[in-house]
Amino acid sequence: MTGTDSEAATAPPVVVKIGGAKAVDPAGAVGDVAHLAVNGRSVVVVHGGSTVVDETLERLGIEPEYVESASGVTGRFTDAETMEAFSMAMAGKLNTELTAQFRSAGVDAVGLSGVDGGLLAGPRKSAVRVVEDGKRKIRRGDHSGTIESVNADLLDGLLEDGYTPVVSPPMAGDEGDGDVTAVNADADRAAAAVAGALGADLVLLTDVSGVYADPDDPETRIDAAATPDELAAVEDAAEGFMGKKVMAAKEALSGGAGRVVIADANVRDPVVAALDGEGTTVARSALGDAADGGDAGRDDAETEGGETA
Repeated sequence: MTGTDSEAATAPPVVVKIGGAKAVDPAGAVGDVAHLAVNGRSVVVVHGGSTVVDETLERLGIEPEYVESASGVTGRFTDAETMEAFSMAMAGKLNTELTAQFRSAGVDAVGLSGVDGGLLAGPRKSAVRVVEDGKRKIRRGDHSGTIESVNADLLDGLLEDGYTPVVSPPMAGDEGDGDVTAVNADADRAAAAVAGALGADLVLLTDVSGVYADPDDPETRIDAAATPDELAAVEDAAEGFMGKKVMAAKEALSGGAGRVVIADANVRDPVVAALDGEGTTVARSALGDAADGGDAGRDDAETEGGETA
């Protein structure tokens, strides 16, 4: 075993979340995951698909709908028609295509939805709290959920056998009567749950190089947060969909992840670069006392389950 192989074998797993925005090119991540896998590093890929879901809805004549939570985080409202299109796009088209890309790159990839083997599970939410025209309301008929458990044994078994799981929502939603329904779950938070369950490093790849102190100025990227005050600065700077990524970072670290890096998917060697510190790195120490566990980042979680990015 070479030095590189030995280091990879003893390093924690890596969970790589590939964003679903149209501006995110997965090619660099595919090559990096192949590089890590051939050198013995265990990798789990989680992907989003907001753009393709919206395109699928539009082809079906359904208007995509996004809602805002009381804490200002935007999420998809998923009624029954939207959920049907969501499953078609995510678990059908995108997961299959991305798994094929990895296999073409020499990665022994296995595509899974969160429903498979109860991989991602938790209660279904049929009603969500939203803010419309400045007023708080309850919207009913939603098909989303909050992930409360990860089948880590399933992932560990695949990793030990040399496979690279490629995971996507939907998740297994518990209806409360023993029935299970496939429901929407946010891919950033799914990646966070997986990283926490595996004690992994989490790389959240998106279409910007990290969290910017001035959202319009890439030169103001915040490189690291290692204390609660530094994490608070990152939270204050995160706007729009970036707010959910920071929330996911907190959940991952609280759940047991080693560190989280929010980084650019479109640079050369994006995963390796992120693991080398190229991006916004949030350390476990940034949670302070909450680093020992708890519900860090889960405020208003009942509203923010849907995949959006």
